[in-house]
Amino acid sequence: MKKLTVLLLICTIATGVSFAEHCQLKNYKKASIAEALKMNNDERVTIEGTITNKISNDKYTFKDSTGTMTVDIDNDKWAGIPSNTKDVLEMSGEIDKKQNSTELDVDYIKKVAK
Repeated sequence: MKKLTVLLLICTIATGVSFAEHCQLKNYKKASIAEALKMNNDERVTIEGTITNKISNDKYTFKDSTGTMTVDIDNDKWAGIPSNTKDVLEMSGEIDKKQNSTELDVDYIKKVAK
């Protein structure tokens, strides 16, 4: 009986986290990099593409078929996801407009199976 209770508790927690994550990501608009670059500051967006190079400790160049942009990925956002330049990634975050540049401040990242 204890095993069943523990199993149900684990399933409930796992489902709750997935559901919360799903609800949170519904607020992000799916867009190409070209579209993301035209968005307003603080707009939430999800883009898909590949990392082409590392600029600094947490900044990378990210590209898709429409263009490239800088993405800012804090170490805790990687969540143990190994990645190389051939991996297709989906990133969700907020647009960060600066005087001469636009970048994505990443909230969530996942590897896309292609």
